[in-house]
Amino acid sequence: MTNKILTVTALTRYIKHKFETDQHLKSFWLKGEISNFKHHNRGHMYLTIKDQGAQIQAVMFQGYNRQLTFTPENGMDVIVRGEVSVYEVQGKYQLYIQEMQPDGVGALHLAFEQLKEKLEREGLFDPAHKKMIPPYPEHIAVLTARTGAAVRDILSTLKARYPIAKVTVYQTLVQGANAKEDIVKRLKEVNDHHQADVIILGRGGGSIEDLWPFNEEDVARAVFSSEIPVISGVGHETDFTMTDFVSDYRAPTPTGAAVKAVPELTQIKQNVNDAYSRLQRQIDEQLLSKKEQVARLKASYAFKYPKKLIFEKDQQLDQLLERLSRATKHVLAANQTTHDHLAHRLGKISLRDKVTRHHQDVTRLNQALDKSILHHVEKNKHRFFRVMEALELISPLKTMQRGYSLIYKGNASLVKSSQDVQVGETVNIKLAEGKIEAVVQKIDNQSDNN
Repeated sequence: MTNKILTVTALTRYIKHKFETDQHLKSFWLKGEISNFKHHNRGHMYLTIKDQGAQIQAVMFQGYNRQLTFTPENGMDVIVRGEVSVYEVQGKYQLYIQEMQPDGVGALHLAFEQLKEKLEREGLFDPAHKKMIPPYPEHIAVLTARTGAAVRDILSTLKARYPIAKVTVYQTLVQGANAKEDIVKRLKEVNDHHQADVIILGRGGGSIEDLWPFNEEDVARAVFSSEIPVISGVGHETDFTMTDFVSDYRAPTPTGAAVKAVPELTQIKQNVNDAYSRLQRQIDEQLLSKKEQVARLKASYAFKYPKKLIFEKDQQLDQLLERLSRATKHVLAANQTTHDHLAHRLGKISLRDKVTRHHQDVTRLNQALDKSILHHVEKNKHRFFRVMEALELISPLKTMQRGYSLIYKGNASLVKSSQDVQVGETVNIKLAEGKIEAVVQKIDNQSDNN
């Protein structure tokens, strides 16, 4: 055997070298459908790109796929850019993807809808997060290109409506590859300065590709995170960008954003003039009312003839004093009469006689009380003796004096029948005088009536 024998590793490396040195396989665009898609937890994407006739294994490392504006899915048609090489461990060739975009006219629309759905799930569109646009801003920050129709429309509208506000234009890229980073940078710059009351973020109309920086996720999050209220005025009325959904107010055009940002000074002046006119009318009406009141007072009797009024009041006072004096004398006279009458009656009565009569009355009452008490005592005494005699007639002791006795058992219970005791049992016999302790020797259960 004269041919050189190769190892698997050597052969695989040789094939890999052939792939890597082939300029046609270094960088090319490939069109196909995604299948077997897997997004590894380390960030890398593994998938298969296929068409009707063949398929190729592919991988897109995290350093490349983090720039994607959409989420790859199985069945999605894509266009990818990359190179072909050999994965030595498994000895298979595969495509190393460096760039990917959806295939077809709706590619950007798909990326837009996917990002919109993602941010909506996170709550970035929730009205609860919207900040109120200040009604009378002092300083307005405008983020747009320094040249073009958009900035001219914004500035002319602000000047015409509210020239007293300060306006600062922050030159911002609104189109191209670097626009995303520049918009985020300008938003951060305005927020760091804490000088503006409101931010206008705008640009003129264009294709979806031209407006795409305003659909970038970083830009949308920067607008949402702004501490200063943001008005989005991007494109025409029919254009919708991601900044429209996350901003605090969406204006249909840059001019509309300027209109929303400031009130109209002429209208404010008109409102002030109307308020001034209403206030002036109210003041005039109040003055007229007070003048009429003063005129009525001046025409009154008191102002025309003050001395006469004083004389009349003085005369009325004299009359009142006279009436008071007469009433006082009348009351004093009546009280004096009553006093004299009572004194006269009291003088006719002798206090000694009254005391004697009362003493005799008390003595008489005491005698009557004593007699009544003796009568009741005697009555109750006779009643008591009658009751006692009746009790003695039915008293057991009285019966016992006639020769009867009471027999008790040892437990002090009264013996009422011969069946209550037994032969040999000790009983106590209570007599009228004293008691006897006896032992039962014989029991006769027959009654004397038999």
